[in-house]
Amino acid sequence: MSNRIRRVRSRAGWEIPESRVTPEGAAFPRRMILGAAASLAGGGMLGRAAAATPAPGFDPGRPLTLAEDATTYNNFYEFGTDKDIWQAAQRLPLSPWTIEIAGLVKTPRRIAIDDLVRQVPLQDRVYRHRCVEAWAMTVPWTGFPLSALLDIAEPTGSAKYVVFQTLADPKVMPGLGQSWYPWPYTEGLTIAEAHNDLAFIATGLYGKPLLPQNGGPIRLVTPWKYGFKSAKSLVRISFTEKRPSTFWEAIASNEYGFWANVNPAVPHPRWSQASERLIGTDERVPTQIYNGYGSYVAGLYAGMSNERLFM
Repeated sequence: MSNRIRRVRSRAGWEIPESRVTPEGAAFPRRMILGAAASLAGGGMLGRAAAATPAPGFDPGRPLTLAEDATTYNNFYEFGTDKDIWQAAQRLPLSPWTIEIAGLVKTPRRIAIDDLVRQVPLQDRVYRHRCVEAWAMTVPWTGFPLSALLDIAEPTGSAKYVVFQTLADPKVMPGLGQSWYPWPYTEGLTIAEAHNDLAFIATGLYGKPLLPQNGGPIRLVTPWKYGFKSAKSLVRISFTEKRPSTFWEAIASNEYGFWANVNPAVPHPRWSQASERLIGTDERVPTQIYNGYGSYVAGLYAGMSNERLFM
């Protein structure tokens, strides 16, 4: 482990002792590990992702989803609309990888992912993941607080939103041929949401580098929102004064709003959100408002009665 990487030891209210974090408990698909190792060996990301484990994480109140399930049941429309896109996604090269920091910032620039990781405190966090399709997982991420990236970007005082853009490379992403979608995939948060302690940039999963089908090599994780808010395979992070038009909102604003916070009492126009199906067991459990993180994020939305916060 590089001595340039700093580790955060202090625990927030959503963290638990290492002894209470459920271990991975299942063999990670070997062919996926080897592929990730080959892609990332040149940049050293494999060692960095592994070096941050084990560590405390949010107590999800349920067992971890098996790695085999979490890495083979995925939404990533750039590779196709089926859940088994993991094989197609292996075409995505994860190294070298550069991210553009743009918009209302002190100094717009491009930064290599290795250079970015050297500047941030790597952490591990166990989060629940809630899809708008009413299925759910519980997974252990490696990465760093989104607020650390904001400190590096140095947005100006006029910046009110952070905009995240996913890679759009037709050479390796066959789903881009679906021209009716407004590519590239774009998502956004307010500056206040981005500074919230739960907002996270992930570079690893189950103690290993983030695989392509899970949004590798770097993605956004916002556990109190529906999963479509967490943009994958990031190539551009920009800051703007105007609220962005996001991918799913542009497609069907009556079904997918900008805020997209989880609420069991607010149904999707085509199905209920009152319960969710746990991937791996198919058990149905009650959905929690803000996906169970309300005590940490509800204050962000106080007084916003005129906004459609939950879908």
